[in-house]
Amino acid sequence: MSETDDLILGPDPQDERLSAPVTGINENGETVDLRVVTERPLTLYLNRQEIVTMMTIGDHPDLLAIGYLINQNMLKPDDPIQAVDYDDELGVVVVRTEFETGFEEKMKKKVRTSGCAQGTVFGDVIDAFDDIKLSDNAKLKTSWLGRLTHQINTTPSLYLEAGAIHGCVLCEQDKPLVYMEDVGRHNAVDKIAGWMAVNKADPSNKIFYTTGRLTSEMVIKTVMMGIPILVSRSGFTAWGVELARQSGLTLIGRARGKRFTVLSGEQRIEFDEGTGA
Repeated sequence: MSETDDLILGPDPQDERLSAPVTGINENGETVDLRVVTERPLTLYLNRQEIVTMMTIGDHPDLLAIGYLINQNMLKPDDPIQAVDYDDELGVVVVRTEFETGFEEKMKKKVRTSGCAQGTVFGDVIDAFDDIKLSDNAKLKTSWLGRLTHQINTTPSLYLEAGAIHGCVLCEQDKPLVYMEDVGRHNAVDKIAGWMAVNKADPSNKIFYTTGRLTSEMVIKTVMMGIPILVSRSGFTAWGVELARQSGLTLIGRARGKRFTVLSGEQRIEFDEGTGA
C-alpha cells in the first residue's frame, strides 16, 4: 500500500473531462503532445437566486457549491440542505434549503445595483471572521511537515499531469485526508469546506495545506472553516499575516522538506527530533 492510499478523496488525473490533449512545438521546433487543464463556467444558485458564476475544472460541483456558500457565510455548516441539483449540460448547480436563508433578497438587491455580489458578501464574511476564536488545543509536530509535504508532492495529480492548477489538502497529523485541485485556489478550498460540511468533519484537529500564497483570502477561508493550522510551500502577504494573528491561526509558509517559517500561532508548534533543531 502506498502512502497516498490513505486519502479519503483525491485527484483523478485520468479523468478525461478535467484535461484536454493539445499539440504544439518546443524550443527546438519539435512537435510535442501534452494535456492542459480544462476551464468551464459553473453558475451557482441558492434556491431561486443566482449567486455567482465560477470558472472551475468541473469535478465535485456539489461540494464546491456547498463550500462556497459556507465560506461566504451564506450557509452555516450545520444548516439543513434539502438537495443539490447539478446540470452538467447547462453548467448550473442549485443548492436548495427548506427555507430562504436571508441572503436571497440581499443578493437580489446587490445584483440589481452593481451586478456583483462580492462587496456585500465580503462584509458579512469579515463580520463573522471577527467573532471566530480558534482552539489552542491543536498541535503540530515539526516532524509531520516533512512527511506531509513528501506525500502531497508525490500524490498522482493534475498538477503533475498538466500543471497550471492549484491544490489544497486537508490533513490530520502527518496524514493527508482530502486533496482537491482547481484552476482557482479558492475553488479547491471551497470543495474541501463542502466535503467537511457533508461529512461532519471536526476541524479543530486538522491542518490545511495549500500550494499557493498565504493571502488574506486563504486565511479568512481557513478560519471560517475552523481549522487552526494553515501551511503552504509559498510565501505570505502582510494582510494575511495580520488576519492570522488576529484570529490566532498558526500560519506556516515556505514549507519545503524540514524548512519552514512561522509568522503566527507559534504556540501550537512542537519541535521534535524530526527537524534536527
